[in-house]
Amino acid sequence: MTARILSIGTALPDTRVSQATLRDLFAAQPGFDRKSQRLVGAAFDAAAIDTRHTVLPQLAGGSGDGLPVRDGDRLLMPSTGDRNDEYRRRAPELFAEAARSALAESGLDARAVTHVVTVSCTGMFAPGPDYHLVRDLDLSPTVERYHLGFIGCAAAIPGLRLAARIVGDDPGAVVLVACAELCSLHWQTSSHPDQIVAASVFADGAAAAVVASGDPTREGLDLDGFATHVTDEGEKDMAWTVGDSGFEMTLTPEVPRIIGREISAIAADVVGDLGAVDAWAVHPGGRSILDRVENALDLDAAALAPSREVLRRHGNMSSATLLFILRDLLADTDRVDGDRVAALAFGPGLTVEAARLTLRRA
Repeated sequence: MTARILSIGTALPDTRVSQATLRDLFAAQPGFDRKSQRLVGAAFDAAAIDTRHTVLPQLAGGSGDGLPVRDGDRLLMPSTGDRNDEYRRRAPELFAEAARSALAESGLDARAVTHVVTVSCTGMFAPGPDYHLVRDLDLSPTVERYHLGFIGCAAAIPGLRLAARIVGDDPGAVVLVACAELCSLHWQTSSHPDQIVAASVFADGAAAAVVASGDPTREGLDLDGFATHVTDEGEKDMAWTVGDSGFEMTLTPEVPRIIGREISAIAADVVGDLGAVDAWAVHPGGRSILDRVENALDLDAAALAPSREVLRRHGNMSSATLLFILRDLLADTDRVDGDRVAALAFGPGLTVEAARLTLRRA
């Protein structure tokens, strides 16, 4: 039995901040010399991002009772414990909002859910987001729960893969897959180029999908197949480690170069005939990554427009981002029944996750 994404819901923090505001704030940090300030300006301006959302109103110049991260123009460096406490306080509500939206769109009652898969790499606590969804959405207390953590930007695809495996084994299963990332909690004030690049792209957001057996009366996205590929290099170029002042992201300039060198062979292996793909959902780790994929796969400029638009409006929300793109493809009225979709996402390792999907219209 083919598993189908019946619906996708999304959620964003209330605070939206312009890329220019974040650029100017970051460049104004004490200790940043003129070279560092030029790097900040170049990275933020080249990111192809207009706005991002954050759970930290102070980053946008606002106030609130949340984590103190700013004293005037000076960014503070809270401890990892304090940052994680804020994740514990704010993440459950975003998980729940995205999940409620997905369930409402699916037309299914919350009590129909049999399995919950949560995804996140920006915080941790127990009982975790999977437990909170059961409680906050009044799901059945017998729901099976799974949490995928620290897989990074590629994690939505493993989450969907797990859901497809569950439905394939039990055609009566209804799986709720929910991703939420609060990347802004881990802002670092370092002038190291890796940290500047990370600060220029990452944002907060959540998305959820309802996955169940395909039904001719329901539209959605059939999950036809999945594949994983670990590249020969890149283990040290994309990494996510726990430091004393938050989680520290390593994102070197080699990442888009590695993807550009290897994505053609990988895509042909895991997606198949590239010419048969009608739509692409490529995780926008950054503008340079999308540029490399577009060039390496010889794609038309419009092929990655959905990915670029999500990046422009929301930045890189790590694991949640790919579901935003799939949501937009599902909602696109120009897309017709039978359109073939290829999804690609990139995570630490350097790991490429891929999925083949087919759009179904009722």
